[in-house]
Amino acid sequence: MTLAPQLRQSLEMLQMPVLELRAAIIKEMEVNPTIEDVSNPAEVTLSEAMPEKDEQHATDNGLDFDPDVDAILAQDDEWRDYFLQGMENAPSCEDAEERRQYLFDSIRQKKSLQDHLMEQLALTDLDEEDRELALMLIGNVNDDGYFTGSLPDITMISGRDENHVLGILKVIQAFDPPGVGARTLRECLLQQLAMVEDSPWEDEARLLIDQHLERLAAHDEKFLCKALALNRDELEHVVALVKSLNPRPGRAFADQKTEYVEPEVFVALEKGRYVAKVDNDHLPHIHISRHYRKLLEDKSVNAETKSYIRERIRAGAFLIRSIYQRQETIRKIAQEIIDNQTEFLNRGIAGLRPMTMAEVARKVGVHETTVSRTVANKYMRTPRGVFEMKYFFNPGLKGRDGTSFSNRSVQDLIKRMVESEDPTDPLSDQTIGEKLSGQGVTVARRTIAKYRGILKIPPSHERRRS
Repeated sequence: MTLAPQLRQSLEMLQMPVLELRAAIIKEMEVNPTIEDVSNPAEVTLSEAMPEKDEQHATDNGLDFDPDVDAILAQDDEWRDYFLQGMENAPSCEDAEERRQYLFDSIRQKKSLQDHLMEQLALTDLDEEDRELALMLIGNVNDDGYFTGSLPDITMISGRDENHVLGILKVIQAFDPPGVGARTLRECLLQQLAMVEDSPWEDEARLLIDQHLERLAAHDEKFLCKALALNRDELEHVVALVKSLNPRPGRAFADQKTEYVEPEVFVALEKGRYVAKVDNDHLPHIHISRHYRKLLEDKSVNAETKSYIRERIRAGAFLIRSIYQRQETIRKIAQEIIDNQTEFLNRGIAGLRPMTMAEVARKVGVHETTVSRTVANKYMRTPRGVFEMKYFFNPGLKGRDGTSFSNRSVQDLIKRMVESEDPTDPLSDQTIGEKLSGQGVTVARRTIAKYRGILKIPPSHERRRS
């Protein structure tokens, strides 16, 4: 099925986060002179600012709309054909892609780890052949800073023996950040430890890293004290030194663009009921220019100019209507979420109930994919904090009395149990299951293990403290 360009534009706008939508609107205003930004919404006439009744909620924060645009364009015989004939002359999906690319191109790119290493390589006195080999090795350094290449493959491709390849790798391992180019965690930490100065615990830390990392991960303090000939206070100093080292030295250069979270929906309590409000303050308050509308009625304006103005007004009107449709769709879906999750707003995560997108779509009267697009990259400010809208969608479990529990609320119960357990006698998955059963929640042991993995909680034998 081929979608009309305007329909594609509407779907894209629905999925855009508010800051990206704002940039897209501003870009559209640059190419469409008939769209104006009302600098002071209070100056808009009542007839311009007042929407239709079913659009009232979309104007909670002053987003402006020209309801008389329809009346003006209805005078044009082609206006009806504009919607019925596929809207051939309006901006194409290529325009939307151009706007999106404009946004991406405006983001300043962060220097990668490989760029950082190659800059340092340029300062070495390696000859051309060794420099080519070093570039090959740098290409095999992952985002965490570890060398992950195959030495046999590299020796075969480069024609150099393994000792020579390791010698060049040693050069890279001397680069910044400390620990880069290591092949194992031990090697990474030992490289960094070699740069530590004036620590009285350096020898013990080296022995701990070289021979007992697994015991450290298992928190086997009794064994470590004996192996390193230290008391517990001394061991704490050694462990603190090891923990000061960076197990992922390349992460500082990872390609992680900054994401700006701007809640589009906020929850207000009105007359004892939680109500969804769509925040329109971050969007331009746009309307169709009166000047260009008057030009359509001016007999002195030639037909070609009028045709251009008419087409630009059509595109602008569709943009405005699409913005309104987007805001109202977000509000309706957000309100349905709030109505379903009132207990969460009152009690926190313990009150989070199971909810699916299909369920919300059925109640709002839209397709499930519309709900998916609407909640994508959107955030809601609630009395419990700021949450991504899709956070509220999760399957659930049935209690013995028929009560539904969301997966997240069960995970929260498990997390709290572990946080309050006796570290010398941690709770097994079976014990956790029995405690949950006592609270009316029946969960299989394998499900508890799965939830522990999601919560990054190790099994009981790894949580034990002597």
